[in-house]
Amino acid sequence: MKSYKPTTPSRRFITVPDYRSLAKTGPLKSLTRAVLKKAGRNSSGRITMRHQGGGVKSIYRLVDFKENKVNVPGRVEAIEYDPYRTAFIARVIYKDGERRYILASDGLKVGTTIVNSEDAPFEVGNRTSLKRIPVGTFVHNVEILPGKGGQLGRAAGSSIQILANEEGYTHLKMSSGEVRKVPWGALASIGQVSNPEHNLIVVGNAGRSRKMGIRPTVRASVMNPRDHKYGGGEGRTQRGTRRPKDKWGNITGGRKTRKKKKWSNKMILKRRK
Repeated sequence: MKSYKPTTPSRRFITVPDYRSLAKTGPLKSLTRAVLKKAGRNSSGRITMRHQGGGVKSIYRLVDFKENKVNVPGRVEAIEYDPYRTAFIARVIYKDGERRYILASDGLKVGTTIVNSEDAPFEVGNRTSLKRIPVGTFVHNVEILPGKGGQLGRAAGSSIQILANEEGYTHLKMSSGEVRKVPWGALASIGQVSNPEHNLIVVGNAGRSRKMGIRPTVRASVMNPRDHKYGGGEGRTQRGTRRPKDKWGNITGGRKTRKKKKWSNKMILKRRK
């Protein structure tokens, strides 16, 4: 992590990841798209997600989560920053000349050769089916259904541990402590996701938060009665209700929000704590 000299009160605590090892050039133009910002609005212009808006203009990188070039080795050309995700991304050039962005594994270096194969060696960055990977190995970018592309373990520093292989399913232990089953024909990448120090970032001041596209959050107790259930009253007033609620009156504390008939409930062996 990089820290700064305390030239201002907020600067004293600001920390950022060390970006010196990343590529100094911009992204590959053919693998980028312009994304129109919605600022938390739906198609009617109504705010459906609060506290979003503004932010520095950024270009979206097309990341290949499937990594479906089977038995075609690729060489890592560069490790790059991605403004749309917490992890770093790797630019890979494959033997047939095609270039793609993939999630960078922690420890993946420029010049390393990676491959997606049924007989791939168990080295950082390689991709293979879950049934081949030894028990105890940490993986990331794991598919829930074979061929659908990686959906689990994509955030910075996250990793999933393989606990067992039995009856066509692999048992995975998530970062949260949850244990779930996934068909063992699904693909996974070896290693941990890059930028494991992301959770140590201290934003430090409001201006930097606005540049990240995060608008201010106001406490409910200081709102007016028309704006929130907890609003109004003279001075510091108690909540006036036994159960915590959001501004629409929905109970937020102690109520399970997961759908009882969700198809994947049968795949969860142990819930997170």
